[in-house]
Amino acid sequence: MTQTTPPCPACSSEYTYASGALVACSQCFHEWSPEADAEEGSDAAPVVRDAVGNPLVDGDTVTIVKDLKVKGGSGPIKVGTKVRGIRLVDGVGDHDLEAKVPGFGPMQLKSSVVRKA
Repeated sequence: MTQTTPPCPACSSEYTYASGALVACSQCFHEWSPEADAEEGSDAAPVVRDAVGNPLVDGDTVTIVKDLKVKGGSGPIKVGTKVRGIRLVDGVGDHDLEAKVPGFGPMQLKSSVVRKA
């Protein structure tokens, strides 16, 4: 017998079943619409853009475009600070970059406060 429902996009389980217009996973209880997945297609990862609209990718070097206050830090991150080797992440709130900032260590940043170097 062949499977008529697609595998779960959340946990990759093949134990899925139709539940009305949705498909449900019996392992992780994730529910999704197969039509919505088909419409999204290759747009799985949204493009992250810097403050001036340039697309960012993992490993880029960026420059801070405004002073940033740091909680518990010794002072703000100054304009012009160069940050190397960023990683695109789905961070807390709207923080979508992760990097080691010189003098401050690893932290998450918003793409709206950086410019591609």
